Amino acid sequence: MAVAWIGNREALVERAAAHAAALLGSSRCPVFSLDTDIHGTRAAIALAERVGAAYDHADGAAVSRETALFTDKGAMTVAPGETHRRAEVVVIVGELPQIHHEFVGELSATVPDLSAKSQREFFLVGSNGASAPPLSNGRTATLLSCGEASLGATLAALRAQSRGRQTSQPVSNFDDFAKALEAAHFPVFLFSGDATEGLALEMLQGLIADLNHKSRASGLHLPASENGWGSALASTWMTGFPLRTGFARGFPEFDPWRYDVARMIAAGEADLHLRISSSIVQPQKKKNRMALIVLAKTQEPIAGAAVTIAIGEAGVDHEAVVYSSRTGSLRSIDARAASELPSAATVIRLVASHVSSEAALPC
Repeated sequence: MAVAWIGNREALVERAAAHAAALLGSSRCPVFSLDTDIHGTRAAIALAERVGAAYDHADGAAVSRETALFTDKGAMTVAPGETHRRAEVVVIVGELPQIHHEFVGELSATVPDLSAKSQREFFLVGSNGASAPPLSNGRTATLLSCGEASLGATLAALRAQSRGRQTSQPVSNFDDFAKALEAAHFPVFLFSGDATEGLALEMLQGLIADLNHKSRASGLHLPASENGWGSALASTWMTGFPLRTGFARGFPEFDPWRYDVARMIAAGEADLHLRISSSIVQPQKKKNRMALIVLAKTQEPIAGAAVTIAIGEAGVDHEAVVYSSRTGSLRSIDARAASELPSAATVIRLVASHVSSEAALPC
């Protein structure tokens, strides 16, 4: 089975890696899109430092919103294990990514063993028609809504009513929510940056802070992408900055607007795009003559790519270290169906071995 292509022609992995390195060495503004495990992220950041690239997650907008909450505002959060054991009231804020629905279902099927209550209460903050993850035994979450108002506006109204202030439109079922909070010892708000605006995330943290003046409350961050959040953590311990960091001047610089890789590609700033993803990459419209290098789990060359190298999926084709939202930390996973496909880190290191350390950095 072919695992590497230069253009649409099969090639040895070594030759494809050398060609990718040559393209990187001649690029003046390379950008990387990451969707990989911890080892893949570390290798990609080391390569980015070598060639002066900027890097971001493949779904950079959602991860950037979550990152901004912690870098700009700060957040009061709790671990998933503490949520399981203590939370008597669970408030789902907006729509959660599909990967977290099973966790919410488990919360609804269990009771907090460090609480005297025999059942958790569930609320959903969102507009009319918002849907919560399925709960056990046919239960439903009580909707807290201001009609068709945005999530940020609903959270603002909820925060105002919690402090006894008037609002232009009251939140539905607020009295039930207030009674549940009054009786609870540890309510937890589940949130994600997947479909939630940055201002809504800040408003949520303001509500949690208000509640802690008289009782206890916290938030549980369920990331839009586990790979994305793992990459953000790896980037932070390697460079001091999260994703959307660049090495254009030879040292790490964090700028969530300037190094938004999707924006850079759309604006025609980048002349080379390295896409690293364990999933199949859909062909993208290239800007001008931007070169495309793709490392992905694929059986055929990606249309428009100068170099395509097939890689394995973390936890499927090879063992890996990944971020787990179930534990709120990193964990190692075994290969479920080990194959001969190389890991992203292996291929990136092979490419890096062909990049001259004397290569001039981009301006």
